[in-house]
Amino acid sequence: MLYRLLYNLLIHLFSPLLLALLYWPKKGKPGFGRRWPEHLGLVAPVNGERPVWLHAVSVGEVVAATPLIKALKAAHPELPVLVTTTTRTGADQAAKLGDLIEHRYAPLDFPWAVALFLRRVKPRALLIMETELWPNWLAACGRRNVPVMVLNARLSARSAERYRRFHGIFRLLSNHLSHISCQYGDDADRFAGLGVPQDRLSITGSIKFDIDYDDAVREQGRALRMQLGAQRPVWIAASTHEGEDEQLLAAHQTLLTHQPSTLLMLVPRHPQRFDQVAALVHKQGLTLHRRTQGEPDAGIQVYLGDTMGELPVLLAAADVAFVGGSLIERGGHNLLEPAALGKPVLTGPSTFNFSDITRELRQAGGARVVANGEALALALAELLEHEPERNTMGSAALKVVRANQGALARTLDTIANQLAL
Repeated sequence: MLYRLLYNLLIHLFSPLLLALLYWPKKGKPGFGRRWPEHLGLVAPVNGERPVWLHAVSVGEVVAATPLIKALKAAHPELPVLVTTTTRTGADQAAKLGDLIEHRYAPLDFPWAVALFLRRVKPRALLIMETELWPNWLAACGRRNVPVMVLNARLSARSAERYRRFHGIFRLLSNHLSHISCQYGDDADRFAGLGVPQDRLSITGSIKFDIDYDDAVREQGRALRMQLGAQRPVWIAASTHEGEDEQLLAAHQTLLTHQPSTLLMLVPRHPQRFDQVAALVHKQGLTLHRRTQGEPDAGIQVYLGDTMGELPVLLAAADVAFVGGSLIERGGHNLLEPAALGKPVLTGPSTFNFSDITRELRQAGGARVVANGEALALALAELLEHEPERNTMGSAALKVVRANQGALARTLDTIANQLAL
């Protein structure tokens, strides 16, 4: 009780700052338009009674949840599914699911906003992707006997140690969790070590392995590659962050001294950075083409992916993929997206968000970790010059993805059992 009182005092005290971070306009950052009151619980009722509420914070979580949503609707077509996101980019990604779902913005974790949201939506259950846990959400669901399941859950050793130091806070969160569906045995062991009963834990694997790109993605990738140049070396730097782009462009400059026709496809993680990265490319003296400008001219040196939701197509057009958020301390991003397309994968040393996946891909020979931008340039030069080595790495990466598939079916079974569907 004391923790909750203190937490609610702090979030109300700092609410002006929190709201400013969420709503302050920024170049390239899409706004919420007239739907901003949804963050305060002022949402329209959902079509159909007692929907399953699935929360996915932003784009990455929506992409990961998409196969699950499609499978859930295929198994239970009469079941209403409400997807909430916090960000506008997440909302745009959810919109691609069309009539399979309804979308609302998630309530901020003010007690009154959560209560208002639940009164209007009346969910039969809350499914949370990964470990996005908010105290007032969980407490409000507990009071209303709304089951809460965490899907695809991860708990790193670092996070487990933090929770152990503040065990009262973790107990505040975990008391209202009906079930935690973990990616790996290590995750389940860490949750158990924090006091979560074994009967509320299961190991289903990571649904991120259940990626199934259709032929259209590969065909669009081939068409793009023909536009870019079928014979020239092409590498992609995906989901990059501020502080990485300089290193990536320096690596590309090094490659150009040895392989002058090499093309870099550069895809920043956040759309508000598109213009900033374009300016950086020009500053480096490199020729640039933006995807939104249509078909590129021959001989460009950098192709900027300045659209949302098209990363698989860009990955399919590349020879080698580097996954960002890893040359700086961000913990990396999902290596499985290029792996599922049979691409050799490179990543920087910061991979704690995907440590198990990185380890498995490395052990199989489908991925390499490079220490810095200089090491990246060396690895790229080697791979871009040797097609057999690229093919071997790409095949190994794809085998890892296929060997680990099946988590989706196990997660669906767990949901059906827990919710008596």
